[in-house]
Amino acid sequence: MIEVYDVSGRLVTTLVDGSMPAGANRVVWDGRDSHGAPAASGIYFCRAQVGEWHEARKVVLLR
Repeated sequence: MIEVYDVSGRLVTTLVDGSMPAGANRVVWDGRDSHGAPAASGIYFCRAQVGEWHEARKVVLLR
């Protein structure tokens, strides 16, 4: 699962919700929320989780 959250912790969108093929994969966020509206410029957090493993990264969206 890969999700994008704003700085207040609200879920903006889910990029991946399910399995992906083994090997290297690329996921790109187009800067839109789950309703298709453009997200505001600012700091966001991408959180990836696979089983017990999880990692979060800070990203900056500039418009």
